[in-house]
Amino acid sequence: MKTKHLCLFGLLFFLISYVFFSNILLDFKQSIDFAHWFNLIGACLLSSFNDVFPKNKLSFLASIATTLGVIAHVGLCTIDFIMWSYQNNEIAKQALSVQISNTPSIFYPFIVIGPSLLFIGLSLHALNFIKSHLVLALMVAISSIAIGFSFFVLKDGIYMLLSCVVFVSGLGFLICKNDNSKLY
Repeated sequence: MKTKHLCLFGLLFFLISYVFFSNILLDFKQSIDFAHWFNLIGACLLSSFNDVFPKNKLSFLASIATTLGVIAHVGLCTIDFIMWSYQNNEIAKQALSVQISNTPSIFYPFIVIGPSLLFIGLSLHALNFIKSHLVLALMVAISSIAIGFSFFVLKDGIYMLLSCVVFVSGLGFLICKNDNSKLY
């Protein structure tokens, strides 16, 4: 399997996780937390973007941000799996939320800043192609901001999903358009 395929599978899994997060489907969290499993696997596969794009100073920074973002997503999903394990025990969920919020060494790297690094890193990778594929690079960069805005400010799952569709489409088209020329 080529690295490009791992990237595309990562995009697919990541998008599926956002379909679950948007709550447009039935609640599939009864027996297993599908949303976070898809998100975890997708994020890990997205680290393949570090190997598929041309190497330069910008991609070096993008690779660092992407890798740190993947690590943060692993931590975030772990926290969410623990939260999910409480099922309907809202008191326990609230206590865990308060504990995490009051622990800056967990809250910032794994909840607030860390996961955003994945989007920043992938956007930086896309910006390598701003001259050759302006629209696709801007799709990725702007939609990554929109995903964060929809999550942190609007708290709107549908807007977050639509932003993720644009983000995934931009990266997917970018990787396919450059299949023979600039990708490794």
